[in-house]
Amino acid sequence: MTRRRGIGYALGSVGTGGFGTLPGLVLAYYLTDELGVAAGLASLVVTVPKVWDVVVDPFIGARSDARYARTATRRPFLLAGALGLPLAFVALFAVPAALTGAAAALWVTLAFVVATTAFSLFQVPYIALPAEMATTYAARTRLVAPRIAVLAVAILVFGAGGPLLRDAAGGGRTGYLVMAAGSAVLIGLGLLAAWSDAPRAHDGAAPGPSADPPARRSVRRGDALTRGVGALREVPALRALLATFVLQALAIGAMLAGAQYVATYVLGSESAVAVLFAALVAPAVLVMPLARRLADRIGKHRAYRAATLLFAAAALALVPMLWAPGVWVYVPVACAGVAYAGLQVYPLAMLPDVAATDARDRGTDRAGVLSGVWTAGETAGLALGPTLLLLVLAVTGFVSRQGGAVAEQPASAIAGVVLSFSLLPAVLVAASLTTLRAYPLTRATVDATAVPEEV
Repeated sequence: MTRRRGIGYALGSVGTGGFGTLPGLVLAYYLTDELGVAAGLASLVVTVPKVWDVVVDPFIGARSDARYARTATRRPFLLAGALGLPLAFVALFAVPAALTGAAAALWVTLAFVVATTAFSLFQVPYIALPAEMATTYAARTRLVAPRIAVLAVAILVFGAGGPLLRDAAGGGRTGYLVMAAGSAVLIGLGLLAAWSDAPRAHDGAAPGPSADPPARRSVRRGDALTRGVGALREVPALRALLATFVLQALAIGAMLAGAQYVATYVLGSESAVAVLFAALVAPAVLVMPLARRLADRIGKHRAYRAATLLFAAAALALVPMLWAPGVWVYVPVACAGVAYAGLQVYPLAMLPDVAATDARDRGTDRAGVLSGVWTAGETAGLALGPTLLLLVLAVTGFVSRQGGAVAEQPASAIAGVVLSFSLLPAVLVAASLTTLRAYPLTRATVDATAVPEEV
């Protein structure tokens, strides 16, 4: 484990952060307020590709394990994702001018399926790497924390800079396309940096350590799904951590998708989304080093619980926007941003502990399978968050438009926007405390037979 390899690993979050942020932030709004897609249909557009992800991610994880068992590297998957994702990302926002409504929705759905598949080819093996690059409880936190810091910066840059670039390019479909092209360049560079410094297979290298013998055989999709379901059934720590993270991903997904609607229809300025987003993510960047120190002092589990409580309280404090919208909303949003740092650092530092403990207890390595299950849950949660928002908007009578002037919305739709940005995330994150309580691993159990390592 070298410093350069750690830096390269962290830079991969430039790409994953970009793709994880912009579609969640602007895609729903792009569909309803630029392409004229009804909110109910738009909910299907953002959901179908993620349902596909749930199916394909365990398959990619099992294939990644098979490759690692034979060659001691996961690099081919990383490269395939790094090359394919930028192109598919541009296509996502390159809907031809002649297409509107259902036809535009079909274009976006197909492009999003391709983009999410390319993302999974990179993300699944990428998440599996820490369990193989670092071998102790503390070392994995030290490896993951810089990656999450880069992720937070990337989320801030893409989330705030993307809409600004869109508006600077004149808005409309051209503005979205310019935003996508500029973002795709940064996404590709970040993914390629992680691929370049990922562990390589050398001549004469042994197969992956403790490789699972079934992973050496070719993997069918049904077998991969069986392994993924088996991992969930056999590893209580994975079930508890994944359930917690999925509930929080639902909350964050709804909040991110609702930010543009809050800016336009509650704060009265479409461009205010950049400030709103910066208020959420900038504090996360600033407190990221403190989040790691807190975990070192009190443990990841307790620190994760504290961050969860703070996020739920901050989201609930946004409910008064129903009666008194104003600049005060940036204060609870910033508090949510402080908590957001922990909601990213701690679960992703705990997942390698789960994989390493599972490999030690079973005598076989299935980090790819576990990361495939994790990625499926994460992407489903982040996708269903915007779906929940769009369903609320559909029920409350939101009026879609094809660009042009901002549509006049009924009071019920404004209430739907506010509650999707505040009460809904608060309830989901509060519910995740129940599943987090079931997480069984401690520093002592994780490091019981680990070999000390410096990162």
